[in-house]
Amino acid sequence: MSGDARKIERLMALTERLTEALRADIAALERGRPREMRSPEAEVQQLTLLYSREAASFNPAAVQMLPKEARETLTAATTRFRELLAEHSRILARVKNATEGMIHAIAEDVARKKNSQRPYAPQQAAQRYRSPGAMLYNSVV
Repeated sequence: MSGDARKIERLMALTERLTEALRADIAALERGRPREMRSPEAEVQQLTLLYSREAASFNPAAVQMLPKEARETLTAATTRFRELLAEHSRILARVKNATEGMIHAIAEDVARKKNSQRPYAPQQAAQRYRSPGAMLYNSVV
């Protein structure tokens, strides 16, 4: 077996393992349990690093030398991986936006309650409280 064929096999194996991790992440997010996601784990981080190294050293011309069946398998695995990656990104963006929206609403409610004047409170007491502002994870999208 040539070096290129071994690299392609390693790349396919890494793609399958990362695809399984993405499926597990998507299932955890759909169940509403983001703490059960596998992507933050050290094993998945290591797989991601290995995948990026293998993909960077990958020679696309070597794929043309593969038998048709192996080429189709590689293409299908890569397509599934890209589709799951896109779905994972969409779900994470939705969860992030919902979480930030809740934090923003809570911060506004707290600020409104702090700034509301009491009917018999002195005017200086009402001016002491200032809005803490929204507490966002990352205000840049």
